[in-house]
Amino acid sequence: MATRGYCLCKKTTWVFQGNQTWACYCHCDDCRRNCAAPVVAWLGVPIENFEWTGDKPRTYESSKGVFRHFCGFCGSPIGFEADHYPGGMHLYAASLENPEDFKPTFHVNKQSKLPWLQMNDNLDAFEGTLLNTPNDPDGYQ
Repeated sequence: MATRGYCLCKKTTWVFQGNQTWACYCHCDDCRRNCAAPVVAWLGVPIENFEWTGDKPRTYESSKGVFRHFCGFCGSPIGFEADHYPGGMHLYAASLENPEDFKPTFHVNKQSKLPWLQMNDNLDAFEGTLLNTPNDPDGYQ
């Protein structure tokens, strides 16, 4: 099963085969500022099942070992890789070809959630990322 996505201008596109590894909301300041949004929805996929199609994205190293991918033409954020999450590609859920199919299962960085943002979804919410918590049920990367 192939899942596809694209940027605003549809020049930078991606595809992955198989299932996603996880799906979540992130409330950290870096993700919010990168997208100018109060929260960012992500899905993770194994890098070996992922490929860029169409124009390759541009990449910005936002901090040491953290790489944010975006369309070089329209500027849309598309993906994220980090040295501390080896083997995984993080994709913005809003870049999915069918974003209505996205089903998040948890929140990360809840300590950074904006106080005026109301989300009443009853999903588990973690301080930091799951890699920083004692219970790492899905091996979030």
